[in-house]
Amino acid sequence: MEQPRQDGRRAVVTRKTAETEIKVELNLEGQGSFKGKSGIPFLDHLLAQFAKHGLFDLGLKVHGDLEVDSHHTVEDIGICLGQALVQALGTKEGINRYGSTLLPMDEALILVAVDLSGRPYLAYEVDIMVERLGDLEAELLEEFLRALVNHGGITLHVKKLAGRNAHHVAEALFKALGRALRQAASRDPGVVGIPSTKGVL
Repeated sequence: MEQPRQDGRRAVVTRKTAETEIKVELNLEGQGSFKGKSGIPFLDHLLAQFAKHGLFDLGLKVHGDLEVDSHHTVEDIGICLGQALVQALGTKEGINRYGSTLLPMDEALILVAVDLSGRPYLAYEVDIMVERLGDLEAELLEEFLRALVNHGGITLHVKKLAGRNAHHVAEALFKALGRALRQAASRDPGVVGIPSTKGVL
């Protein structure tokens, strides 16, 4: 596996296994653009929402074993995105560290709170009452987030407060995730050094 490359608040991560070959490019100081295809159109839709609302530029190149199912591809994209986030954040000096968003989308209401703590933890309280969202297995949303959290060193709480339409719930989740991460990753001129009394994140 090629080592992630850091360039300011940008990162490029590649991952090649017997199941997938993935390249993720991330710019935290972007304009909210998403380019590329995962081979899973509904996942691409969600990632485009994540990038747009996070004001991240996200590039994706993927070859996955979709003839088996979507699991390996979805999980490995989450792994690479988490690694890219770590690299793009660098030392984390001067960042807000915390971010949260309460986001409505029609009848759906999603709460997302993040801490760029370096300690992976996922609290996922989202029930989606369908098996599939387009071509994406609904249960893989949690697997994507778990991979992102574990490899990004993120404490992440996601909770559905309301919502019946599965599309609305999933889309609101990724919009809220982008906004919460944008807030957490943003630089705060009032923060000097690492935002922790430990001196390290």
